[in-house]
Amino acid sequence: MMSLYFAPLACSLATRIALYEAGAHVTYIQVDTRTKRLRDGSDFYPVSPLGQVPVLRTEEGWLLSENAAILPYVADRFPAAQLAPAAGTLQRARLQQWLGFIGTELHKAVFIPLLDSHAPDEVKRYAREKVALRMEILQKQLAETDYLLDGFSVADAYLFAVLNWSPYTGVDLAAWPAVGAHYKRLLVRASVAEALSEEMAIHQQEVTRQAAR
Repeated sequence: MMSLYFAPLACSLATRIALYEAGAHVTYIQVDTRTKRLRDGSDFYPVSPLGQVPVLRTEEGWLLSENAAILPYVADRFPAAQLAPAAGTLQRARLQQWLGFIGTELHKAVFIPLLDSHAPDEVKRYAREKVALRMEILQKQLAETDYLLDGFSVADAYLFAVLNWSPYTGVDLAAWPAVGAHYKRLLVRASVAEALSEEMAIHQQEVTRQAAR
């Protein structure tokens, strides 16, 4: 059985959504990304040298990190779910293009600095200056189609996980109505609603536990 190392409401949410779409039987292993420990107290670094989620342990025991690798793997592992176009097609290249865009231009360049409580104000200001252009690119695409490709794909799952941080960073999706509509459309998708509800509950439990210390 596969195992997903995750942190609640982190970008690993995208992989959970993809796995729920696929109906996959997976063990979910929670990581404290601050202490780099698992719930049993063991060290996470042997699993992930950077101490970051997601990490997927495959049925063969391989360890995969980075959403750009994990999400296509899940899609290919469960082809009946139709989470990615066929390999070797232009649409598959488009999928990789969107995964790269979300991972580098949104996730790392914009949202990570804005979420980082230790980031200097200058860094946050620099990241915020990048928001408009990147959102305009999404706006243009999503004004024409309901999803990033012809139908729901793992790229939409990743985009949702990243856009879910918008309220915590002061990024108002109302300025880009097609992007906001895409987020709201996914909120009511069964796999997304289930994954978000479960991880929100875990997050609230962690907040309560930390406050009680």
